This record gives sequence, C-alpha cells and structure tokens, in this order.
Amino acid sequence: MSGEQKAKAKTEQAKGKLKETAGRAVGNERMTAEGRAEQVKGDARQAKEKIKDALKD
Repeated sequence: MSGEQKAKAKTEQAKGKLKETAGRAVGNERMTAEGRAEQVKGDARQAKEKIKDALKD
C-alpha cells in the first residue's frame, strides 16, 4: 500500500471517529453523521489500496 495513501486513510478514519464522538457528546446528529461518513471514506480508501497491492503481487 502506498505509504501516503495509507496515512491519509488512517487520518480520515481517526478524524471521523473523533468527530463522531464529539457529535455524540454534544448531541449534534449532523456532526455524528459527518464523522461516520469520514470513517467510511477512510475505510474505502484503505480497501482500495489493499486491492491494488494484492493485484500487484
């Protein structure tokens, strides 16, 4: 997996988790949903990179 893309995926996942947690803490459903969306985006990026790596081998 490309180091840059892997780091970007992990950052999106962490940022999304933080945003989701903060949204829940203050009762903001929109922030919670945005956090979940960022986590999904990071998961998708990570999955894409893993597939690319598997195809290279």
